[in-house]
Amino acid sequence: MTSNNSKIRVRSLYFEGPKIVNIRETLIERPESGDVLVETVLSAISSGTEFLVYRGEWPQELTVDDSISSLSGTFSYPLKYGYASVGRITQIGPNVSPDFLGKLVFSFNPHETHFVSAADKLIVLPENLTPEAACFLPNMETAVSLVMDGRPLIGETVAVFGQGVVGLLTTALLARMTVGKLVTFDIHPLRRQASLALGAGRCFDSSEEFTTVNFEQSLQCPTGEDCRADLTYELTGRPDVLNQAISITGFSGRIVVGSFYGSKKAEIELGRWFHRSRIKIISSQVSSIDPHLSGRWSKSRRLELALRMIAEIKPERLITHKINFSDAKRAYEILDKQPEETIQVIITYGENS
Repeated sequence: MTSNNSKIRVRSLYFEGPKIVNIRETLIERPESGDVLVETVLSAISSGTEFLVYRGEWPQELTVDDSISSLSGTFSYPLKYGYASVGRITQIGPNVSPDFLGKLVFSFNPHETHFVSAADKLIVLPENLTPEAACFLPNMETAVSLVMDGRPLIGETVAVFGQGVVGLLTTALLARMTVGKLVTFDIHPLRRQASLALGAGRCFDSSEEFTTVNFEQSLQCPTGEDCRADLTYELTGRPDVLNQAISITGFSGRIVVGSFYGSKKAEIELGRWFHRSRIKIISSQVSSIDPHLSGRWSKSRRLELALRMIAEIKPERLITHKINFSDAKRAYEILDKQPEETIQVIITYGENS
């Protein structure tokens, strides 16, 4: 970081167009009243929503994210995007307690070397969390929200399609509950291994021939018993998987759709099993609390729970790549072209950034 009079030189990652990533230098003002300057330590790339931006699959009529101030506004290139930054407070403005200096904080901020934020918009991290663990906070909060929206019951058979980061964290949370059978699906062996390590009872290769019959047989249900899932999660980001989710979900079961498909269309088969099954398809998105729960639950309470779950589950073991900010373009290329080798890719910010 260098300064020009009262301004601070910052390097930021911009999406210039589909699969075009560049780093730009800009000047920002020093912290004003109530603000602090954060020097980024690391940030996490989302292979879900963020990759819709990277691939140009974001719905043109949809705002970027009204719930995060740094991502407000309509979608258009060039665009800064990202929401999992961990850094240290290096400067404070007037009317900010000196106690903030040096604090490790989390922010829903795009990928950049430094940023100024209102102090009260940052999440001061507990001392027991490393930066690597803390970067999972948005995805853990999403996983908590998914579990709350699905409302799993004791003894239920639960299926999770998609074992990316959100799917794996959802699996880890469900494994800590008293569900009956927990089965998961993913096309990549690395992620299937991680799923089993986090508590899944079975993890299927979803690229293989798949039918309701072999799903039920694999669970070794007693003859004549309905062995379809009571609760199913669709977390792959692939619209075609929703039909697989319907096919294995039992009568009056629930399907929670946590995937954001962007501009991709979902061709749902509603004329077969679904029509007579009374299956409920539930939309789940972390930016809000289910109205049925909002009388007791707030976003701050849910966030505190997510922080506790990070400390217990230790998701930093899911980091497969650490790539310096100066080479960030390569991080996106790896995720795009070699997804079978990745789970969580982290951008680091060191002296060579």
